[in-house]
This record gives sequence, structure tokens and C-alpha cells, in this order.
Amino acid sequence: MCLHQVAIIDGRKVLGKKSRMNKDIQKGNDNNLKRQLSPTHVWAIAFGCVIGWGSFINPGKKFLPNSGVAGTAIAMVLGALVMVIIAFSYAYMVPKYPKAGGEFTFTKMCFGKNMAFVCGWFLVVAYLTNVPMNSTAIGLIVDGLDGSADILKWGFHYSIAGFEIYMGEMVLAMAILLLFGWLNIIGVKKAGIVQTILSGLLILCVFTLFVAALFSSKAKGINMSPIWGFDKSSAMAANATTANINEFAHSGTAGILSAILATFAIAPWAYVGFDAIPQAAEEFNFSFKKVSFIMIIAIVFGCFVYTSNNTVAAMALENWPDRVMAGEWVLLVAAEELLGTFGKVLIGVGVSCAVLSGIMGFYLASSRLMYSMARDGYLPAWFGYVDEKHGTPRNAMIFCMIVSLSGPILGREALGWFVDMSAIGASIGYFFTCASTLVTAKRDGDAKPSLKVVATIGVIFSALFMILQLIPIPGLNGVHFCKESYIMLLAWSAIGLVFYLKERKNFASKD
Repeated sequence: MCLHQVAIIDGRKVLGKKSRMNKDIQKGNDNNLKRQLSPTHVWAIAFGCVIGWGSFINPGKKFLPNSGVAGTAIAMVLGALVMVIIAFSYAYMVPKYPKAGGEFTFTKMCFGKNMAFVCGWFLVVAYLTNVPMNSTAIGLIVDGLDGSADILKWGFHYSIAGFEIYMGEMVLAMAILLLFGWLNIIGVKKAGIVQTILSGLLILCVFTLFVAALFSSKAKGINMSPIWGFDKSSAMAANATTANINEFAHSGTAGILSAILATFAIAPWAYVGFDAIPQAAEEFNFSFKKVSFIMIIAIVFGCFVYTSNNTVAAMALENWPDRVMAGEWVLLVAAEELLGTFGKVLIGVGVSCAVLSGIMGFYLASSRLMYSMARDGYLPAWFGYVDEKHGTPRNAMIFCMIVSLSGPILGREALGWFVDMSAIGASIGYFFTCASTLVTAKRDGDAKPSLKVVATIGVIFSALFMILQLIPIPGLNGVHFCKESYIMLLAWSAIGLVFYLKERKNFASKD
């Protein structure tokens, strides 16, 4: 298939070979994205992206052992504050360039086309990896809820990194990916309504569990020890139990700092999604003045969910270190301890809403970004096709669906690798947005001094996130990428280089 197709994009012709498909693309691209999203829809998209599977599963998998209750709470609050600071740069830039593409568009206008490709390419991985990441968690959710029934463990199966992957798990996850991809294709308003329902149910479930823990005699502050987490690998090697877990607890300045930074370093992944708002800027049916408020509310709600779930999981279980080392779903066990079967149902509904809203939201963000890059010649014109009937970037969505089907195939061990890839991609997007704010504010002279200060802080923290993720720092354990994540990063960079060399003439010739 020829990569350079004939299409009308923003009123300009993209040259290439003639074909029937080209005529279809040309016809489709005469339609713009439709303005159908209300403020509530946009908040639901942002919040649904921020809160995915990780807020329910990571308390036992990552947060409690790596950072404990105190370290996670501090890291999440600090991360939320940094994201709010960065959000002000987005609020300034979106009205300046109200087009799908967000950070990619900002970078192109301020730092040129080559840097725009770098920003856009790594933003794609930040958004797109979250879709298979959430789908991979579906099997884990069912396993935790069905007890010993193992209803998905049937058919062909194989093992990756010690985890069995069954046909039943793949079929369910793939069916959900296809369904929600189709919902995104048939209309953004329908997707927005579904997203609003899912996000509302999600926050209701988390708040109910929080209130239950607040008033239950089973939830005790003493259960939170060790509050800074512990060295899980060493504790397991020594066959430690809750009784002697304090021997392996993080302590001292270096230990506590490592505990906080281990979670703070992935804050870009934890909060990625509030920045999905600019990707849908062409589909807003409201004033851009509301953007900053919507972003901040999504971030604050996200911080509450992460911190609440992690704290409740520890407070409700006096032996949570044993459960963590046994690989149990700690939050689910804690909810059942507090509320019995209703607690289990509560977690089931909440995490299902989190996973589904994450899939829905990141499908939207990924497809709009790829559509914008194709429209400007950075990706093949095929990605820039807008469905004539529904006004959505259909081909970009189809591509996202195909890539996302890799999640169920790779299995749950890939979750950590996807987290790292999303974190670095988001950090790059934040960096360019804040830097673009500084350039635009200086050029236009319409920004308050306070905006320049927060944009500068955003640049510094975005760079700090990238350093923590990519560079091993002596004395700080569990902060930087794992080996598999470095391999995935190199592979993604190599694919990006191929696209860059192939499409460079296209976007370099654009006005």
C-alpha cells in the first residue's frame, strides 16, 4: 500500500499515487471533527484516563511495598501539585492553538517540525500503551473476583515471564477492545456519554469504600506499618513475615527518599490523561476558558483515588505485607474484610469502570493525535481520514485497535513495561508544553509573570521525571526503568526513526 495517498487536508492536497482509496480519503477529509463534547464529557474523559487499573491493583503490586502508605501519599500529592502547575501551561496554550494534536501542535509552532515529530511520536506511545495496559488487567480482575472458579482459564495457553496466558482471557479482553474502539468510531458524543457514566460510577465506588474504612473498627492506623514500605525482594528471599517485616523496612534518609521517588517518578504515568483534553479541542462545544478548571478537577479527583485506595488497603489488613508477598490483590481483600461480599462487588464495579474508561479515553487521545500528525504530513495520509457519517478519525482508531490487541497477547507481566513507556512519553509531552508556553508568552507578551514562573517549574520537573526514569542513580532503588522497558523504548525510537525518514519530505514541505 502506498504511504503517500491523495487527500485534502486542511484545504491542501497531499500528493501521491491515485487509487480508489485515495478518493475515499479525499471525500472523508472534507468533513471536520464535530463539536459534540460538553464540559462534563471532557472531565469524564480526563478523569477516566487518569484513573485506570493501576489505582486498584498497584497498591499491592507497587505502591505499598515500594513506598508504603506515607511515601505513596506524599508522592501522589506532590505529583498532583506538579501536574496542576503543568496544567496552567495547557490552559494557556489550548486557546492559542485549538486543534487536535495538543502538545504536538504547540511544539510545531514553537520549536519547529523536527521537534514536533519527536514530541508527537512519544506522546503516541504515552497514550496508546495505556489501552493494552488496561486490557491486560481485565484477566487479572476476573481472576481476583471469581475465586477458584477460573472461568477464563480455558483453551490454548502459554507462558510469558512466568505468567500463564489463556485463550479465555485473550478473547474477553480483545472483545472489549473492539467494542470500545467501535464506540469511538460511531461518534464522540456517544463515547462521551458512556465515559461520563463509567467515571461517575468509579468515583462513587471509591468514595463508598473510603467512608467504610473511615468508620470501620477493622481499619486501624497501626496496620499501616511499615509506612515507608519495604524491600520486597530481600524480604521474600529471607521468608520474612509481617511479624519481622520491619527488618526490611525502608528507613533513614536514603531509604525514605527512595520510597517517595519510586512512586513520584511514575507520576507522569499516574496522571497522564488530564492532558488528553487538548487532543479533543476541535470537538469542544464550550468555551476554552473552562479548560484549566476541568483539568485541575480531574487531577484532584485522581489524587484522591490513588491515595484513598492505597491507604484503605493497608489500614484494613494487619498482615498486608504477607498478602503483598503472596501476590494477592490487596485492595480486593481489604474491601472484603471491611464490607464482605458487598466490598468485593464494589471493587469489581470500580475497577471495571476504571479499566473501561481508560480504554475509552486513551483510544480518543491516541486517535486524535495520530489524525493531527497525519493531517500535517507527519504520518501517512491514511491516518488523517475523517469518517463522513460520524465525524471521527476512523482509520487512526482502527490502527489503535490493532496495536492494542497486543496487550492480551503479552499478558499481565507487560503491565510494568507499559507503565514505564507511558511515563517517559508523558514526561516528554509535559516538557514541550511548558517550554512552548515560555516561548509563546515571550513572543505574544500577553502572559502574567506568574504563568512564566509555573511554566519554568513545569520544564524543570518534566526534565527531572525523565532523569529519574532513564538514568540509574546510586542509592535510589526501584526508581528507573527495568531492562525490558529500555528495550521497548529503543524499539519504539527505531520505528519512529523509520517514519521520520519516510515522511520528512511531506511535513517539511508543509506551510
